[in-house]
Amino acid sequence: MRVDFDSIKPIYLQIAEAIEDDIIVGRLPEGSPAYSQLILSKELGVNPATAAKGINVLVQDGLLIKERGKSMIVAAGARTRIVSGRQRNGLHSLVSNLVREAQKIELPKEDVLSMVSEYYSQNSQNGSIGHAGKGAAQ
Repeated sequence: MRVDFDSIKPIYLQIAEAIEDDIIVGRLPEGSPAYSQLILSKELGVNPATAAKGINVLVQDGLLIKERGKSMIVAAGARTRIVSGRQRNGLHSLVSNLVREAQKIELPKEDVLSMVSEYYSQNSQNGSIGHAGKGAAQ
């Protein structure tokens, strides 16, 4: 897990998205203990309150469950809900921005589709998703 300290996206949101990524790829299976704010803050080099804020975003969304006296756990159905939400919201926004930019610079549709296909194939072969920047939490 990484955060980009130079990004305009707040660090706590990067942390929340990185935890979601770990849930999606199975590093944090449903029902398993999630990362603690202290571990995240130390490994990412951020304030514990920032790490807690990222975690709390996922608690509010029902993706992580706080159990008194126990570690935080990944909620049942979390992966499906994350994937569905990203398909419904985030991906549509990215595609919309991509199409607008391609049209502005008069890039033919076929070239855009070819680039998307090429990047999709490259990333499928790598099997990697990640976040650029400092630090890592496992």
